[in-house]
Amino acid sequence: METDPKRPDRLTRAHVMPFAVFMVFLIVLQLLDSLIGWDHPDAPWWKRDVAQWIYPIQTLVVLGLLVRYWKSFSFDWNLKWSAIGLVFGVVGIGFWLLPTTLYDAWGLSGETDGWMKWLGIAKRDDGFDPRIFEHPAAYWVSLTMRFLRAVVIVALVEEIFWRGFVMRFCMDWEGNYWKQPFGRAHWKSYFIVTLLFMFAHAPVDWAGALVYGSLTYGLCVWSKNLGACVVMHAVANFLMGVYAMAYEKYGLW
Repeated sequence: METDPKRPDRLTRAHVMPFAVFMVFLIVLQLLDSLIGWDHPDAPWWKRDVAQWIYPIQTLVVLGLLVRYWKSFSFDWNLKWSAIGLVFGVVGIGFWLLPTTLYDAWGLSGETDGWMKWLGIAKRDDGFDPRIFEHPAAYWVSLTMRFLRAVVIVALVEEIFWRGFVMRFCMDWEGNYWKQPFGRAHWKSYFIVTLLFMFAHAPVDWAGALVYGSLTYGLCVWSKNLGACVVMHAVANFLMGVYAMAYEKYGLW
């Protein structure tokens, strides 16, 4: 007999497992990068940038988990709230990209310090770069998988976990937190979820993540619609990817 997808224990696994596996892959990436990574022009691509093959594997594995647990999620897709989510995504990623945009606009060079460093005002040019591949097909496969990861997988996994699970859990972890309505406003859930979301990113992104996380929390409480939060995240990550590629700011993603 098929397990009830809305049973509390099933809901918890569905909302936590994809995020947990996603994070495990990031830990594996760090370990492998320290063991076999070799940032040298003569290095083979799989050593020069370990993320080029870890990310696609991560994407496919987590996608499989999302498909497996799909019936446990309640997105409540809605055209009105999806459109509003799109607007929130544009505004949110605008704040995220502002620090590195100011870095260029102010004609800065090298590493910043003090308040500029804390606000994330940096060049952001060192990171995922599909130009490591000379063959056009390899380049486009790499870039396509990177966008799939950012726009689909990350948007779903993070919103399902942060907004779908953690917001409820931190309000009633000793009881049946699944009885908490989605998008219920509470100061505790705001501070816990927003700060955890912020600290889940690199320090250079903390300022942007704090503003973006606050906007997402506001959308969640206002719309009571998980689908709107996913759309916001997907739009934001898509625009970030386009910006990173257009201005060679590969450190953004």
